[in-house]
Amino acid sequence: MSLDDPLSRERAHLTSSRAALRAMREDVESLDIADVTANWVNAAVLQRQIDDRIKALADLSHTPLFFGRLDYLHAPGADRAEGAEGERFYIGRRHVHDAVGDPMVIDWRAPVSQPFYRASKKDPMDVGLRRRFGYTGGDLTAYEDERLSDPAEAEVVSALLQAEIERPRVGPMRDIVATIQPEQDEIVRSGLSGSVCVQGGPGTGKTAVGLHRVAYLLYAHRERLARTGTLVIGPNRSFLHYIEQVLPALGELEVKQATVDDLVGHVEVRGADAADAAVIKGDARMAEVLRRAVRSHITLPVEPVVVVRGSRRWRVPAYELEEIVRELMGRDMRYGAARDALPQRIAHAVLVQMERSGEAPDDRVQDSVARNAAVKAAVKVLWPAVDPAKLVLRLLSDAEFLAEHAEGV
Repeated sequence: MSLDDPLSRERAHLTSSRAALRAMREDVESLDIADVTANWVNAAVLQRQIDDRIKALADLSHTPLFFGRLDYLHAPGADRAEGAEGERFYIGRRHVHDAVGDPMVIDWRAPVSQPFYRASKKDPMDVGLRRRFGYTGGDLTAYEDERLSDPAEAEVVSALLQAEIERPRVGPMRDIVATIQPEQDEIVRSGLSGSVCVQGGPGTGKTAVGLHRVAYLLYAHRERLARTGTLVIGPNRSFLHYIEQVLPALGELEVKQATVDDLVGHVEVRGADAADAAVIKGDARMAEVLRRAVRSHITLPVEPVVVVRGSRRWRVPAYELEEIVRELMGRDMRYGAARDALPQRIAHAVLVQMERSGEAPDDRVQDSVARNAAVKAAVKVLWPAVDPAKLVLRLLSDAEFLAEHAEGV
């Protein structure tokens, strides 16, 4: 078949990319650690890193080296007014470069790869063409194009994408890197700070999205996460066995796995619940009992809060404090979030008084009032901090306390 045929050209690029990946692996295999260290400890660490790198550069015959292509209208980062010619990038599970360092396959986690998952006719993200590839085993057998910059071409559902999504799930979990949807990509690439909760019904890809997020964070924050390590926690060994090949297929070999039992196995078990007690503890209605028990710590005010600033005294009466507390309770916010909001609400009430008296306070003044000792003391009484472990212990050991908050549940 002539290379004038698009499929033949793509197969030729696949062959060249596999050869380049093999050369990258051979370069690592040829390293002689004796040339760089004489210390046996450093040598052992370096050898382990080299072994891991060799494993990460393995060419898995059942895993396509790349699954998509992006043809940009302009060079990424170039001034579009200059008419810079666009570039072409092949998107795959790992980065591959040729002998001079030019990329032949771009890691799916790289910023330049993001439009493969998010670009659309409404927002082409400077992509002229998006090409998806179909494989049979390790052989490239089909391709499908979307011309995102052509307004005359209707937006169509990718047959290759649909077929991959609907492929029967048998055996261990596979990665979904070629079929990540825009809303899933937002979760995968969200920032490192804070916690992310992935929710959905059975079979909607929650676990797969979570694992791809792990792979993305290891790519984007590798040095930081390397210092602390990464742990995937599963409910049991069968689950971990089911998902264990996903991260290695994406080139991540250092992630540890453990069950909850593994983490608490060092704690001495001094008793076991009877069957009926275990059923009650695991009942979904216990969530409402816990919510009531937590909120039982909230106290309505009986005294005003007096804030002293300089020569002025600002008084928030008890009835106004009660309105603030009841408003937060009515919003059904998380207990801790509402507790953090309470001093700001009290400070806002003080600022309103300041403005009425002719002053012009700003956000810095509000933050200062929220940190005032009188405000902090009021929050401690009205909305105290709750120790989760102590609360659960009291619920499970104090029959009257449990009955009080379980009534009618």
